[in-house]
Amino acid sequence: MLKLGLIGCGKMGGALLRGVEKALGQAELSVALSDVVPAAVDALRQSLACTATTGTPAEVAAASDIILLAVKPGDMKTLCESLATVSGSRLYISIAAGISLANLEAWLGGTQRVIRCMPNTPALVATGAAAFARGALATPADAEQAVKILGSVGTADEVSEKLLDAVTGLSGSGPAYVYTVIEALADGGVLMGLPRAAALRLAAQTVAGAAQMVMETGKHPGVLRDEVTSPGGTTIAGLEQLEAHGLRHALMQAVRKATERSKELGAN
Repeated sequence: MLKLGLIGCGKMGGALLRGVEKALGQAELSVALSDVVPAAVDALRQSLACTATTGTPAEVAAASDIILLAVKPGDMKTLCESLATVSGSRLYISIAAGISLANLEAWLGGTQRVIRCMPNTPALVATGAAAFARGALATPADAEQAVKILGSVGTADEVSEKLLDAVTGLSGSGPAYVYTVIEALADGGVLMGLPRAAALRLAAQTVAGAAQMVMETGKHPGVLRDEVTSPGGTTIAGLEQLEAHGLRHALMQAVRKATERSKELGAN
């Protein structure tokens, strides 16, 4: 049975916990919960079918083999220093943006296994895209556990820590870029006479369907694009306008700028 602790029972932490329960089954999971807001703990506990206990952060750590650290970055140092007094070895997985593995390991006393990850908000609907990096003491088995937990609500890729800022710029911030694309497509439909509700539904489903085609077929997006682009047809006419107005360049620069901003925040 997996003994999983969660410190910080907000939306992202709760989504990960519910995803693990769905993937493993309630009989294979026991959880311990802690949060400074008792109502958040109670709400999450009631949404779970598995055995769930509550307590202080130290009590949660003592009762768990793996602990998800899902508090705000500004609260992480104080939390970790309090957990450093808990005896025994365990795996800590942090989802706090901008907090380095070196800091996490030092604050936890220098003897704990640590993984730092960057999930994104679609994890709330089990379609997240996450990446993680291992600390100095984390093992391949720990990486497998991270894949199991993060992968229960989407995809999970292991990268070097220096690439987590790029992950933040791409998948961490990426949902906002896609929401903007969906909104713009829907506005185009309205411009051409479609009712607002229908235009938004068509735009969102088109983006979701296209993404699923990339994931399930394994084909390069350019190949899939060519398959729907007939000579002299409607699609190539639309693509010509996207190129003329710089959509590809704009998206690439959005990822670049968000990555640079993530580095700046991490340095502060």
